[in-house]
Amino acid sequence: MEDVSQKRLFLRVFPSVMLPMFLASVDGTIVATALPAIAGELGQVERVSWIVVSYLVAATIAAPVYGRLGDALGRRRVMFLALGLFISASALCAVAPSILVLTIARLLQGLGGGGLMTLSQALVGEVVPPRERGKYQGYTASVFVCASSFGPVAGGWLTQSLGWQSVFWVNIPLGLLAVFLTFRLKVRPPTLGAFRFDFLGLALFALTIAPLLLSLEEFRKFDVSVLPWAFMMLGLAGGACFLLVRQQVRFPAPLLPINLLRQEAIWRTTLLASCAGATIVSLVTFLPIYLEIVRGISPTDTGLRMLPLTLFIAVGGMTTGQIITRTGRSAIIPSFGQPALAALILCLAFFAPSMSIDQLGFLFAGISFFCGSAMPVVQTTVQMLAGPRQLGSAAASVQFSRSIGSGLGTALVGTVLFGTLTATDTDAAHLFSMLVEEGAKALDGLPAARIGQVQIEVAHAFRAAFVAIAVFPLLGAVMAWTMPVRRIEGR
Repeated sequence: MEDVSQKRLFLRVFPSVMLPMFLASVDGTIVATALPAIAGELGQVERVSWIVVSYLVAATIAAPVYGRLGDALGRRRVMFLALGLFISASALCAVAPSILVLTIARLLQGLGGGGLMTLSQALVGEVVPPRERGKYQGYTASVFVCASSFGPVAGGWLTQSLGWQSVFWVNIPLGLLAVFLTFRLKVRPPTLGAFRFDFLGLALFALTIAPLLLSLEEFRKFDVSVLPWAFMMLGLAGGACFLLVRQQVRFPAPLLPINLLRQEAIWRTTLLASCAGATIVSLVTFLPIYLEIVRGISPTDTGLRMLPLTLFIAVGGMTTGQIITRTGRSAIIPSFGQPALAALILCLAFFAPSMSIDQLGFLFAGISFFCGSAMPVVQTTVQMLAGPRQLGSAAASVQFSRSIGSGLGTALVGTVLFGTLTATDTDAAHLFSMLVEEGAKALDGLPAARIGQVQIEVAHAFRAAFVAIAVFPLLGAVMAWTMPVRRIEGR
């Protein structure tokens, strides 16, 4: 009888939250492969990166807003708002006549997409018992990974077959289906009483996040000339963050869940989420560059060789979720999983040059499996501690922490990679930037001895970058070891 009820719960909840989550996840990657075609048709190649950055900035800013609105007005109702905004903005993206209009439309799309992930996570916590949430968080991890893997492939095929506009048109039928599935969720009353919205906090939050993400985007360009601009934006973000914290402490109904973040278990858990995000995104960002430039693999083969890294994250997440559901134990999983992950990344740093491509595939699978062991623990722990009244704020804090950790982590690893090259050979650093942008043709005309020397220096720089990535799971392990909440209680 219990199995039947669990099956009914799965069929009612998972499809209804899976599709909005899939839309939010896939939209961050499906557009990437369409960027050359967009630039070719609309022009202004130098501004094409704003199409990606505008969505990221808006989605990150929107996450805590939807968390607060969902707690106050009801998550099902606010999900309809997020889906409506996302669908409408997707149509505007598809008919955009210029890069400027497309960037504005992507900003609006991010404001909708930022709510889809946050509200989906909160809806799982709203309708699923605490111990069962681990299993569902494993399922959601698989959705996120599948979307991340599917996005570039689908984007390339749609762009080539139907034009770049199709990567936006496809959101409309999928979004309407998500609206229909959302109707299947039960209407539940808001969990907060009188509603006051922190508009000043929202403005300060935007002034913190937008310059921070823009500065990180500049740091990733591997260009020394942009550093003053990047540091200026970083300083602006720091000043706004200071004012934001003061505002959140004073305001009676703050945008950010300060009362939650003051709890030791909550802030340690969200820092674990930041470390997990930094590890995963850094690996997904830099391993393809390593495979293409150091190992000489074609872009097509690189995509295939990266599959173990993405697929086994889902396996690790679902395995962790099942362990939590069956035993209730949570913190012990990343307590062992994060050190194992750090050890495997260090193996990548020091032994990758002597490993075959097939051996690297097995190593990627192991790294990926342990990468998936953190997020189900984070989500279930934070939702349990937040309670039903603040599920939206809890989900938003995790989403926000993971996004910031991903951006900071990737920027730091890029700084280590480029800084190591610059300290060794300034000309090699310049050649590396050209290799990333132009491929192997950047080395045309160089003597064979010089090409070999550059390849060795780049390989050594990647070793330093991988060591830097290994620091993130080690920090995550410290958070897991010291987490005061070790079990998920209540079925």
